[in-house]
Amino acid sequence: MDRSSAAYDEDFYAWTQAQAQELRRAGAERNNAPVDWENVAEEIECMGRSQKSEIDSRLTVLIVHLLKWLFCPDLRERCERGWRLTIREQREKLIDEIAASPSLRPFCESICDKVYRRARLRAAVEADVPDGHFPVELPFTLDQALDPAYPAELFPPEWRV
Repeated sequence: MDRSSAAYDEDFYAWTQAQAQELRRAGAERNNAPVDWENVAEEIECMGRSQKSEIDSRLTVLIVHLLKWLFCPDLRERCERGWRLTIREQREKLIDEIAASPSLRPFCESICDKVYRRARLRAAVEADVPDGHFPVELPFTLDQALDPAYPAELFPPEWRV
């Protein structure tokens, strides 16, 4: 297996960005001139951007449901099962995305505050409470949000994977 294939298997996002850069360089050198190098490179970068979009979307859903769990205890009895399932699924998918492309972990950390602002408003609408019902600042870390044991009362040990 060559280095490029190994990078593809170890960090897809980083691979897409490196390959786009190499395609542009080869295009500038006029290698294989009939290939539409710029658009091929753009499409590969787009594949990487779609991973970022997936992380943004899943992190938003995860934070919305954690907020509702933590700050809307009066809704838990009615919504507990669905919230647990959603939180579990979003965590698993985010962890899988980050494992497939470790270079996206810093991206995930960098968007937490932006995602939180959006998630806070969405949680307020879904829970039918004023947005002031939730803290202005993110009340947990990214590590906590991804931790199957957080918060402790959400998942009993037998639910943790």
